[in-house]
Amino acid sequence: MQIFEILKRELIYFWYYFSIQFEQIFLYWLTGMAIGSLISVFAKNKIHALFTALNEKKPGILGIIPASLLGIASPLCMYGTIPVAASFSQKGMREDWLAAFMMSSVLLNPQILFYSAALGATALAIRFAACFLCGITAGIVIRLCFRHKPFFNFSGFINESESRDTDPNPLLRFLKNFGRNVKATGLYFLIGIVLSALFQRYVPAGAFARLFGSAKGFGVLMAATIGVPLYVCGGGTIPIIQSWLQRGMSMGAAASFMVAGPAMKITNLGALKIVLGIKHFIFYLLFAVLFSLFCGLAVNAVL
Repeated sequence: MQIFEILKRELIYFWYYFSIQFEQIFLYWLTGMAIGSLISVFAKNKIHALFTALNEKKPGILGIIPASLLGIASPLCMYGTIPVAASFSQKGMREDWLAAFMMSSVLLNPQILFYSAALGATALAIRFAACFLCGITAGIVIRLCFRHKPFFNFSGFINESESRDTDPNPLLRFLKNFGRNVKATGLYFLIGIVLSALFQRYVPAGAFARLFGSAKGFGVLMAATIGVPLYVCGGGTIPIIQSWLQRGMSMGAAASFMVAGPAMKITNLGALKIVLGIKHFIFYLLFAVLFSLFCGLAVNAVL
């Protein structure tokens, strides 16, 4: 009987933490899905047309700035971004612009950006700035280190992927896209809330604060390290990050996690390995690790 009483008590605690987290985040998640679907259905082609038009204006190295912004605005996942980037490459797009576009696209998209508002205005601004600057930095690095030799190999992607939003009815196009987004992220959203509830119940706040606290650069290194295995879906990590921040994680460690996680997410790495080759792939990994560490340390130094 005592075992059942203990289980009942723990389930009550778990449901308490789960319900609070769900109520805090659900609306942000739903809004992010809706905004992402709206952009994907009605603005995706315009975003990519703007990037193509940028090539005609020839702004030089400064083109990495709008390229990074357009990468964030693009709602495609990495497996959708690569065929689009391949088509840009065929049209003569500079590789430093492509690097900026792809890097920021890996790290952030509109739905994750709006979803991240659940973390608060400071974390939202830091996430946007970190991803934007990472795209710009990637473009500069490619320009300096690979100016006279190609960095990408898009030979396996000769055509842009076909759009799945083909229904003639605009409302149905939106609803179908929204349904796919919910289906793709819903399970990870719930898993993230479950994990955050478990963290809040069973991980001592003091120990967590000492590990990821603002006074320790080691916390930034740990955040960058655990970002790789834990980052499966961007939406699913929002509840976890929120729980960590509430328990003492420094904003710098959170920033490092938000860069390292998507940059080295296993599915993203599989796609990037195809177009980079082993040497450039290792170069990419080193860049992602170093930028995430620098970003976290810089945020902690400023805040």
